[in-house]
Amino acid sequence: MGVYQWRDHKKPTGGKKNWYYKVKRKYATGRFFVPAVAGSEESRKIVRVRGGNVKVRVRKTAYAIVSDPEKGRAVKARILRVLETPANREYARRQIIVKGAIIETTEGKAVVTSRPGQDGVVNAVLIKE
Repeated sequence: MGVYQWRDHKKPTGGKKNWYYKVKRKYATGRFFVPAVAGSEESRKIVRVRGGNVKVRVRKTAYAIVSDPEKGRAVKARILRVLETPANREYARRQIIVKGAIIETTEGKAVVTSRPGQDGVVNAVLIKE
């Protein structure tokens, strides 16, 4: 079963009396959200998307590429836990990593700048404390 992402239930304009009707199209389908979870092991899934392209989705991850703008370097750091997530409070409790989430790493606190479910990697920038 897929996810349908078209807005075809809106009210027609121009004083029409009868219901607006569209046939469902294949390009309007999507997929269910599969969260990227901080854990002890690494797991990724390769998904074929529209146009024959490929997306790498992170299922579980233990590491993040953390960049330090002051020193001008980036290192691979272990993710200790997810502190907070502006998208949803529940995500931090469930250790789900999304863009904008604040994570605690071995290098310090960092904010996630990539989209792990779309990019296949967790990139983050250190926060000054």
